[in-house]
Amino acid sequence: MKFYSWNVNGIRAVVKKGTFQKFIAEHQPDILCLQETKAERGQAEVDLSGYHEFWNSAEKKGYSGTAIFTKQEPIRVTNGFPDSFAKRFSFADELKRDSWNEGRVVTAEYGAFFAVTVYTPNAKEDLSRVKLRHEHWDPAFLQYVKELEKTKPVIFCGDLNVAHTELDLANPKPNRGKKGFTDEEREGFQNFIDAGFVDTFRKFTQGNGHYSWWSHFANARARNIGWRIDYVLVSASIADRVRAAKIHPDVMGSDHCPVSVDIDL
Repeated sequence: MKFYSWNVNGIRAVVKKGTFQKFIAEHQPDILCLQETKAERGQAEVDLSGYHEFWNSAEKKGYSGTAIFTKQEPIRVTNGFPDSFAKRFSFADELKRDSWNEGRVVTAEYGAFFAVTVYTPNAKEDLSRVKLRHEHWDPAFLQYVKELEKTKPVIFCGDLNVAHTELDLANPKPNRGKKGFTDEEREGFQNFIDAGFVDTFRKFTQGNGHYSWWSHFANARARNIGWRIDYVLVSASIADRVRAAKIHPDVMGSDHCPVSVDIDL
């Protein structure tokens, strides 16, 4: 099974450019998880024959949003966290921006596994969402996928908005303590690993120079001055079924590129 994740930074833009259609034709994903769609279903003319589409759009127009396009119809699909999580966690930050309503999670249940796409809140330049990330969002998402895992294995993927280690960004020293590379955000990712989830890319590839996001400034992508902030993680019980894990920097159209796994499920 070919499982892909891509932060498209606006589905309408990549469709208009033609890069989305080209990507689908060349890669033929069985399951495609999208982040930052910035649209509601029907706003983008995505005509993918053979795919079922499931969207979770933000209440704020043109912002955030996630989707799953899948060849196999899931047993069921749910958006967001369970309602009970609203009583356990606070999803609004100190500026009253409520991540609960930002369309950040879609879960598709299949016979043998769950597929979850997530667009983790950005900590912001002023770090005004670090507390939200550290105390609420990251713990809530970890608890959510661990609860799913009690039923069957989980594949979760998306833009997690954090570089895990110094090997996951081109310039770690000047970025330490800045958004995407704070101790709190890195700890949140490490908690996924400590809980038994496997960073699939690192199962096959070590070292630096492997990035999934680049700034628009200073010709960063051409110079490969980037960050690895897009991931596919799997339950330990199915990690040995992952045959390959790749980053696709040649796929253009967004400031992120797709990441993927080939997995026998």
